[in-house]
Amino acid sequence: MCKFPAKNKEHAYKSFTVKQNNLQAEMFALVPFNKRIVFAPHCMRNVSVCTAVDNGGYYVCAECGGCKINAISKLVKQLNYKALYVAKGGRTIEKIIEKKKPEAIVGIACFFEGDQAFRVLKDMCIALQFVSLTKDGCTATDTDLIKVEKILKQTN
Repeated sequence: MCKFPAKNKEHAYKSFTVKQNNLQAEMFALVPFNKRIVFAPHCMRNVSVCTAVDNGGYYVCAECGGCKINAISKLVKQLNYKALYVAKGGRTIEKIIEKKKPEAIVGIACFFEGDQAFRVLKDMCIALQFVSLTKDGCTATDTDLIKVEKILKQTN
């Protein structure tokens, strides 16, 4: 059995997510902010200072200022988004989507998770815009706040 080296897989995930972002950008921009939700990964939290409230499958940002989720949370509120979820895992995200029924989602994650999100949501009529992590792994991950802000502010 032949397997792609990790770099080729990462390149494939990146190519797919970039293509999907472009394909869904117009549909996403048509959705009002109050019908959009944001998912950020819990691995972006600075656990040494984080005061987020643990709500089972996700955290609610307390805006302590310890990580970039603070800035994302403030912008989400300023723009009147439906909600920000600092998600612990995929099943939680599915439950939130079923319950909250957003028309659009901004997802911040590694390219693999972004790839999976586009595939899962393709038949749900939910516009997705993905922002990649600039440093991934399972802890102390990072993203580009300028890119996040640009996606969050997308309108038609």
